[in-house]
Amino acid sequence: MKTIVTFGEIMGRMASPANMRLRQTREFEVTYAGAEASVAASICNFGGKARYVTALPKHALAEATMDSVRAVGIDTDYVLRTDKGRLGLYFLETGANQRPSNVIYDREDSAVAITEAEKYDWDGIFKDAQWLHLSGITPALSMSAADATLLAAKKAKAAGARVSIDLNFRGKLWKWDTSKSARELAQLTMRKILPFVDVVIANEEDCHDVLGIQAGDTDVHSGSLDTSRYPDVARQVVEQFPNVSKVAITLRESLSASHNNWGAMLYDAKSDTPNFAPLDSEGNYQSYEIKNIVDRVGGGDSFAGGLIFALTTNELSASHIAIKYAVAASCLKHSIKGDFNFSTRAEVEALMGGIASGRVVR
Repeated sequence: MKTIVTFGEIMGRMASPANMRLRQTREFEVTYAGAEASVAASICNFGGKARYVTALPKHALAEATMDSVRAVGIDTDYVLRTDKGRLGLYFLETGANQRPSNVIYDREDSAVAITEAEKYDWDGIFKDAQWLHLSGITPALSMSAADATLLAAKKAKAAGARVSIDLNFRGKLWKWDTSKSARELAQLTMRKILPFVDVVIANEEDCHDVLGIQAGDTDVHSGSLDTSRYPDVARQVVEQFPNVSKVAITLRESLSASHNNWGAMLYDAKSDTPNFAPLDSEGNYQSYEIKNIVDRVGGGDSFAGGLIFALTTNELSASHIAIKYAVAASCLKHSIKGDFNFSTRAEVEALMGGIASGRVVR
């Protein structure tokens, strides 16, 4: 089993308890997470082998961060420990019903943001790797982090590994070149990375913000999506970047902060085939209805982790099966507190098979 590598920032997550607003709370629930670490956690929890690469300062909080990653079996041998930089933080206010969730970032001058691309041991990192996963969050942090993301993609391709990236546009983070708007900076930076990518993961907003591609007149805030438009979005991605072999687009219908419909499409460029999941008994797209969301943060990362695990597992690798696995994995994540998806492969495959009642397993 070859290793799947992920590279990015891990932070302290400071969450207000019991749906309280940040201004109400005087205590926080503390965990440690980041998009790429969450992907690695999913892969390990499904039985795969993952290596996480980041930069962290040399202090006790960073040790606690490392402990949380190692606890799920992630390889941390190539985590760079630095004398400068800090542990980034984010503060989470979990929404409910019609009140949306809110995130406040405190990540400036974090170790990842200030570490130069050449400081990482890329040759060692990719010596036994089959895949590298990146996100659009890390290059949003700083020019140094953007350079490191680009170099990671180049080194992975040179080592013969496949590369995936979740576009993950975060308008609050793209601030390191004030001569450009967040969208302009994201587009300029990500277009340098995408020529080295095999699999693109995104939602419609990401495609619009990062690539200027939109699914017709679809309004993601209306609570209803026209899924017939999404194959064309994927085709436009491939037209712009012919090196991309697959495009995964998540389909979230937000009826409220607590009630979402969830599904996705995986477009196979070679066969020009869109594969949707989940499907009803007649083979038509029918989203999962998630009425009581416990924690949706990390939902997209659990989708990416499920997709990568499936595509690198022989019996799950066919596109129509891989997308079913990824969507089911992410659906289950919405029932789990924290960023990491602690669902098992058996639980995901049970949901894929239609066992969705939530009855007690005795």
